Amino acid sequence: MTENTSMSKLNSYQNHKSKEEMKHQVITFALMIIFTLIAFYAVAVDMDKIFVIPLILILAIVQVGFQFYYFMHMKDKGHELVALLIFGGIWVAAVAILTFTTIIWW
Repeated sequence: MTENTSMSKLNSYQNHKSKEEMKHQVITFALMIIFTLIAFYAVAVDMDKIFVIPLILILAIVQVGFQFYYFMHMKDKGHELVALLIFGGIWVAAVAILTFTTIIWW
């Protein structure tokens, strides 16, 4: 009887955890759709390029972060090395782009 009760509690905990995970993924997906609609709207109303380009880049960076964190499960245990390599690669790419942009403009 005790084993059956502990299995029931474990199943209940796992179901609750799965519901929370699904809720976070649905909310994140909805936010990414909203960000995409904001980007489309900014272009559709013919706003100034000086405003639109940084807005689209910021929204894209946030969406990439959501993709990594929620949909590629970078928040889960055991993904620390992979996350370090990905974010290290992003950092190196950003520094390289900044370096080449600086060299070209100066």
